[in-house]
Amino acid sequence: MNRIRLGVNIDHVATLREARKTTEPDPVTAAMMAEMGGADQITFHLREDRRHIQNRDARLITEMAQTMVNLEMAATVEMQEIALALHPDSVTLVPEKREEVTTEGGLDLLRGTEKYAEVVKALKDGGIKVAAFVGPDQAQIKEASKLGFNAVEIHTGEYANATRAEFDRALKAVRDAAQSGRKHGLAVHAGHGLTYHNVREMVAIHDIEELNIGHSIISRAVFVGLEQAVREMVELLKR
Repeated sequence: MNRIRLGVNIDHVATLREARKTTEPDPVTAAMMAEMGGADQITFHLREDRRHIQNRDARLITEMAQTMVNLEMAATVEMQEIALALHPDSVTLVPEKREEVTTEGGLDLLRGTEKYAEVVKALKDGGIKVAAFVGPDQAQIKEASKLGFNAVEIHTGEYANATRAEFDRALKAVRDAAQSGRKHGLAVHAGHGLTYHNVREMVAIHDIEELNIGHSIISRAVFVGLEQAVREMVELLKR
C-alpha cells in the first residue's frame, strides 16, 4: 500500500522556544525526531520577522536532514538569497502578513506576476524546486503553471474550518483544484489546518501527492512524543 508523502512543519516547536527566548525546545532536534517517526520531509517557514524559525535553525536543519527539506518563504530578495545559499530540496512561496498568527490564505499570482516569475526562475536555475501556496482557485493554479512553478500547495484552511453545511462544497473545491493542478502539469501538495480527524478526505484525493502538517502533529506530540505523533499521522496517510 502506498501513501501520500508527509511533510512535518516544525515551526511551532520554534514558537515555543521563542516564547521564552531560550534554547529549548530545539527545532533542529525536532526535525531529526520527526524523521525518525517516518516523516518524508521537514518543512519550516523562515519569516521576515524571524518570529519563530531563525537563520541558525534553517541552516542546521538543511545541513543535517536525511529526508527532503522544504523552505516556506516570502518572495523577497532577502529570502531568495537565503534559499540559494541553503539550497533546500524545495521552496514554497507563501504570503506573509506581520499581524497574522499563521499563514492565512494563498498567494495572488495574478498580481505581482513579474516578481514571482523572477523568483521562480532564480530558484529553479539554482536547482531548487518551487511550489506556490494558493487557494483552491482555478485561475491561480493556471497562473502558477504559466509562471513556471513545479508544484502548487493547495491551502486547505477553508476545508479544515468548514461547517457541516459547507463541508461538501469545500472538499469539492480542493478536489477540483488538485485535478486542475495535474491537468496543468503541476505536482499537487496541500496543507493548512489538517488534523488527525480531517486528513482522510485529503488522502482519498489521488491527485494530491504531499501533505504538509504542523500544528496538529506538534499538539499531539505534547502528549505522546514527537516520534509517535508522526508515526500516527503516517499511518493515516496510507492509501
